[in-house]
Amino acid sequence: MSTETGKQRNTLAANTAQLFRIIQSIPSKKAEPFKLWLAEVAKQRLDQLQDPELSIEQAMTDYKRLGYSDNWINQRLKSIEIRKALTDEWKRLGLEEGVEFAALTDIIYKTWAGKTAKEYKKYKGLKKENLRDNMTNKELVLNMLAELSTKEISETTNPESFPEHEDVARRGGNIAKEARLKLEAETGKKVVSPLNAKSIRSIEDKKNNQPDNSK
Repeated sequence: MSTETGKQRNTLAANTAQLFRIIQSIPSKKAEPFKLWLAEVAKQRLDQLQDPELSIEQAMTDYKRLGYSDNWINQRLKSIEIRKALTDEWKRLGLEEGVEFAALTDIIYKTWAGKTAKEYKKYKGLKKENLRDNMTNKELVLNMLAELSTKEISETTNPESFPEHEDVARRGGNIAKEARLKLEAETGKKVVSPLNAKSIRSIEDKKNNQPDNSK
């Protein structure tokens, strides 16, 4: 591995899963609290698999802890539900997770927002962060419309070839694009925003800290 000076040094490296396995194998009592935490996290995950409602409650807790507003959290959870319905539809028709899902998602984004996922993340100044976790309410709503429309059209037409799936994704995305253009024409404001989670929460904080002059 290269150092800051450009020299090569032998370095032990591990990914997250490997690191957890190493920690579990450490006999020291100092590692015991972390082992207990890992066991608790694993138990929570198994409980969530048995009762999906627990996953929703955990997601709400996590988003609240990160400072998101209740309104945004409700929109985000709904977007997760709609996204799952779409991916379930793709699975029903034999599409593979990974490359095919990503390609169709890119088409949906590009059609309604004018940007692929990579371009969208760059526009918002994101790297590894989740794009949807950094969308505004308006962006979430229009993306939900695009994905819901894609699912509904797919269920109606039952596309067989991948080019047919691409066409369905464009048609679904186009419905949201038309809604975006109409909204922008009425309000004079762009929907696709460079705002990310940090800047969105900063705006929310400023609103909440404004003095109430109505009293």
